[in-house]
Amino acid sequence: MSIKELLKKIDIERIPKHVAIIMDGNGRWAKRHNLPRIAGHREGAKRVRKIVEVSKNLGIKVLTLYAFSTENWLRPKKEIKALMHLLVIFLRKELKSLKRDNVKLTYCGNIKEFPKAIREEIIKTAKATIDNTALILNLALNYGGRDEIIRAINNILNEHGKKTDITPEIFSRYLYTADLPDPDLLIRTSGEKRISNFLLWQIAYTELYFTPVLWPDFKENDFLEAILDYQNRERRFGSV
Repeated sequence: MSIKELLKKIDIERIPKHVAIIMDGNGRWAKRHNLPRIAGHREGAKRVRKIVEVSKNLGIKVLTLYAFSTENWLRPKKEIKALMHLLVIFLRKELKSLKRDNVKLTYCGNIKEFPKAIREEIIKTAKATIDNTALILNLALNYGGRDEIIRAINNILNEHGKKTDITPEIFSRYLYTADLPDPDLLIRTSGEKRISNFLLWQIAYTELYFTPVLWPDFKENDFLEAILDYQNRERRFGSV
């Protein structure tokens, strides 16, 4: 289906407020094209700009991208170094367009484990876009769902003691995403059908969408098809 046909079918009044994406398939894309893995990551970075643009135009309020997981440290050191370099390039290159398009950059995850120069670049970009209001681009960096939950529990106990009656509302306030709504839609590219330790608490009632398209090939029409599929579902949140 063409982009024009998809846009005609999409109900602008039922756009998800928060879309999260597991950007999977960069390595396989590179392999298919007989290229080194980092080439797949570079191509995947190009997809981010277009999906951010489409999200803003549709009226999506939050776009969370799984950029670097706690498990990614298990990859070869050379690839990790290349990913860090690519992150810095992305932040520097996109800062102008983020300001122009009124996009606010935030992050979730333990960035303290990143090299100092990387941390500073992330914080610098976040501060430079803090007043932007059209869309929140939330990058999950050194993020793991289990780590986030354990961190939240420890922080609650440290602040309130062991006798605290922890409610879902209190618990949510100690998550990285405390200021964000839970995702309405979670997209995973590349054909894999698993969550991979991503937003485990937040996706309790999120609609899941899996596509065989590799992330570097994930175009505007693929994103719109995911939105349309979401709109064709009935969300009951446990009711009838």
